[in-house]
Amino acid sequence: QVQLVESGGGLVQAGGSLRLSCASSGRTSSTYAMGWFRRAPGKEREFVSAITWGAGIINYADSVKGRFTISRDGPKIAVYLQMNSLKPEDTAVYYCALRTSLSGPYNYWGQGTQVTVSS
Repeated sequence: QVQLVESGGGLVQAGGSLRLSCASSGRTSSTYAMGWFRRAPGKEREFVSAITWGAGIINYADSVKGRFTISRDGPKIAVYLQMNSLKPEDTAVYYCALRTSLSGPYNYWGQGTQVTVSS
């Protein structure tokens, strides 16, 4: 069983930066990709960014392109999200997720970390 633990959330003023980290523990058959999602108050969970483990292919939601950067630590099975130029609309609970195959869903999820951006 894989466990994911996020850290690095907090309160920041608009224009500021935060770096989220996600560490994994336990064993998994494989890691195809890891990603970040978020859920803002009263909204559905949405995709933020993801990175594949083999080729390192990266995707971002349009709303965060140019401001957020995802990176990974392969041996540690860890993923990071550097968030710059934060906006109040980035306020959400941010979740880390791991996917073990190309065709499957994200199998494992963290508990989330709160990011609050004040205006």
